[in-house]
Amino acid sequence: MIKLVAIDLDGTLLNSQKQISDEDKQTLKQAKQNGVKVVICTGRPLAAITGYLTELDLNDPGDYSITFNGGLVQKNDTGEIIEKALMPLEHIHELYELAVSLNIPLDILSEGTVLHLPTSEEYPSIYGRLNNLLTFEPTKLGEMKADRIYNKAVVAIDADYLDAQIQKIPADFYERYEVIKTRSNLLEFMPKGITKAYGISLLARDLDIKQEEVMTIGDEENDLPMIEYAGIGVAMENAVDMVKKAADVITKNNDQSGVAEAVKEYVLKPMKGAN
Repeated sequence: MIKLVAIDLDGTLLNSQKQISDEDKQTLKQAKQNGVKVVICTGRPLAAITGYLTELDLNDPGDYSITFNGGLVQKNDTGEIIEKALMPLEHIHELYELAVSLNIPLDILSEGTVLHLPTSEEYPSIYGRLNNLLTFEPTKLGEMKADRIYNKAVVAIDADYLDAQIQKIPADFYERYEVIKTRSNLLEFMPKGITKAYGISLLARDLDIKQEEVMTIGDEENDLPMIEYAGIGVAMENAVDMVKKAADVITKNNDQSGVAEAVKEYVLKPMKGAN
């Protein structure tokens, strides 16, 4: 029996208009009413998903989200962090040097603030266009303090240029970081081992939920670890090939309420059969 459903946002729960369908809303609310933990699992900070949590009635005590691609596990009602994995300042210095050498922009997420670092005049960051719910702050590397919280580093730039520069990233960076494209024009760096699956595993442990009692739903490369981790890993029909190949199930696409279809079939229907 599935007791926890972890769901990606972009390309999964959100349709092409960045909205949640009525069918998805109603189905997830029903799952919550039946005692299932419905958990948004995203690369975004909590401040950028509060509107969606309100739409889904996920702001009660006992509701959780996994943010920063598994870096934080938080209580939705208070924002309290119950599990965390942060990026040390020395990593940011190293990624700054990489960004300068590749002539790419670099933004550092520090809770709800995005710190713009001056690594490329020719290719400015487009992260503000991709996520306008955050506070953006121009910052110099020397102004960054070791005691501040740093969650992840992102490179947001035209997809074709980004793909070309990714090919130039030295192999040893992949040994020390999780380097993942979360969208065609967005590359993210996380501490090694910190993935959505990591965050889900910590929350499941805290809630005494077994791995086989977890279902995950996603579409992009950064969803792959959680698809592989779950008892039932569900790929959207619009998912990238590597996610589809790893999934146990492929549901409808994000414009056809694929989340609702999967939850009805693998969460709600088994509950009815058990009654």
